[in-house]
Amino acid sequence: MHMASHREDNGWGAHFRATFALGVPLIGAQLAQLGIHTTDVVILGRLGAAHLAAIVLASSFFFTLFILGSGFANAVMPMVAQAYGRGDTVSVRRSVRMGMWVVLIYAALVSPIFFNAERILLYAGQKPDVAALAGSYLKIAQWGMGPALLFMTLRGLVSAHGRAGIVLYITIVVLTVNAILAYALVLGHFGLPAMGIVGAAIVSFGVNLLSFLLITLYIQSRADMRRYELFVRFWKPDWPAFREVLHLGLPIGLTMLAEVSLFSGASLLMGNIGTLQLAAHGIALQLASIAFMMPLGLAQAGTVRVGVGHGRGDRLGIVRASWAVLIVAACISVTGGVLFAAIPTTLASIFLDKTGQDSAAVLAIAGPFVVVAGIFQLVDGLQAIAAGLLRGLKDTRIPMVMALISYWPIGFFSAWFLAFPAGFGGIGVWYGFLAGLSAASILLNWRFYRLVTRRSAA
Repeated sequence: MHMASHREDNGWGAHFRATFALGVPLIGAQLAQLGIHTTDVVILGRLGAAHLAAIVLASSFFFTLFILGSGFANAVMPMVAQAYGRGDTVSVRRSVRMGMWVVLIYAALVSPIFFNAERILLYAGQKPDVAALAGSYLKIAQWGMGPALLFMTLRGLVSAHGRAGIVLYITIVVLTVNAILAYALVLGHFGLPAMGIVGAAIVSFGVNLLSFLLITLYIQSRADMRRYELFVRFWKPDWPAFREVLHLGLPIGLTMLAEVSLFSGASLLMGNIGTLQLAAHGIALQLASIAFMMPLGLAQAGTVRVGVGHGRGDRLGIVRASWAVLIVAACISVTGGVLFAAIPTTLASIFLDKTGQDSAAVLAIAGPFVVVAGIFQLVDGLQAIAAGLLRGLKDTRIPMVMALISYWPIGFFSAWFLAFPAGFGGIGVWYGFLAGLSAASILLNWRFYRLVTRRSAA
């Protein structure tokens, strides 16, 4: 009976269906999450260039610390998927609970960094008015760090159960609430005061808290998930699971941080070239981020699919699950790349107030950036998928080293060298991205291929 079900499960059709069933809601959730940030950028952009620059910087700052912490939340996904594949209820509970412990401790530890954000940004050479605005945003928005990471941790549990749909629904609710409240509090509509960037920060904290509360309610309302008793004796430690979350999560967080800080570092390089270049870079980066949400969602689906297959000891399942994810991601990335290359200026103009005095200049700079962003989508997508598949096998240390080398010695150095000594300016920074991400894509996919073929031979 059990063997037969494995054979049926391993048809290509079944793998593609499972990839879409998990991948589409996770992609949707990633896009909606990004929509929350995009809404803030669009609304604050109405207040002028300084506010736009401040939200770009503040978001990068928050996101950089959030990404490091999200490594621990992401570690829970393969732990839960493998335990679920083995049918081990106790390990599922321990993994999720200790994941929640770790992210709460992390949120408390990074709090002082947020309180000193303005000082840090000034030290990094940002303009005083922009640094002050960004600092005032971060002092409030930082309280959303804990709830946001808890939401991500619990997302691993529902995804392993193949219930990624709820993640999408919650994110859409949060996106809607965010848009209405940000419009009201930032610009002062519906009789509310116009609070500017501080209003955006209050809304950011509120929606992060809301997402955590909604997913908790969902888990507590479902008998098959309530049986894990996540919140019963929540204070009771389980040190082996705690250590595993740290052991798997820190490399994941550092890998993701290395990539995100590559982009943040590039934003600082752009700021040194000029404000118009930084604005154009922000637009191109926004478009690239939107496209990247698709492989990112699929990478999470890949982590779960490979993790469950690994928990069951199903080698063929792992191979086919990973191929299904890679094929879907490649198709999406190629389509996006063609679109970016075909209509770069049209896409860039979505993020600008056409009546602004600098609009034409910013658009002229942004166009070529968007074309390069289209080219690097494919390699960026494939390296994200490979990282997700490796996580499913709980392989995080060596991929971290590969990624660090790709992003910084190769990527950032190329970006700096091409922008300044080689004299390419802003576009040189984007060529540097392309070099770093290509290296990561080749190394990580090769690593996954090696691991799977080695296990098959074993």
